[in-house]
Amino acid sequence: MIGPNGEFGLHAGDWVPLHSSIEGWVEAVALADHARGCARTTTIVTGNAVDDLDLKGFEPVPEVAGLADTWWRGPDSLIAVYRGEAELLNAPQCRTATIYGGLDKWGLRGLDT
Repeated sequence: MIGPNGEFGLHAGDWVPLHSSIEGWVEAVALADHARGCARTTTIVTGNAVDDLDLKGFEPVPEVAGLADTWWRGPDSLIAVYRGEAELLNAPQCRTATIYGGLDKWGLRGLDT
């Protein structure tokens, strides 16, 4: 659903904005597709393990305009952290992070760098 300020999010009784713009959500979908195709490894963690991820040395990916769902770029990996659905359902066990590892410069940044 699109929120009152252009946010993209989930609505099912309550409202949880995932990205601060529709464009951010589109960027996140495109980044997930790109990362899946370039990563040497893909690891999924759930529940409390999401909060235990060490994001030291990672920077947020501003293009996704993340709110509840965010992306992080590290030296050779991308991490997508999905908290929005878990927040909406009041189900912390549904938090999920996908770690795309073994990326080179092309896999991390694409053609524009």
